[in-house]
Amino acid sequence: MTVTVLAFGIAKEIFGASPIKIQLDNKATAGDLKTLLEVQYPRLKKLASFMIAVNNEYASPGDVIEEKDEIAVIPPVSGG
Repeated sequence: MTVTVLAFGIAKEIFGASPIKIQLDNKATAGDLKTLLEVQYPRLKKLASFMIAVNNEYASPGDVIEEKDEIAVIPPVSGG
C-alpha cells in the first residue's frame, strides 16, 4: 500500500519535501514505518527522537497503519 506522510520541522528538511509517499506492506505498523524511514532517510537516526502520529494521535510501535490514515512525522521540539 502507499501512504502519505506529512513532515514538520527538521523532518521536512531531511525528506526534502512534505508530504512524501511511502510504500508499506499491508498490516505494517508504526514501528515498521519508523524503521523504513530511518533506512530511506538515515539522517533521521541522528535526531534525539521523533514520533509517528496516526490520525492526529501519537502512535505506539505496534499500531497497524491503514492506507487511508493521516500520518505525520513529529521531530523533537524545544520550548522555553
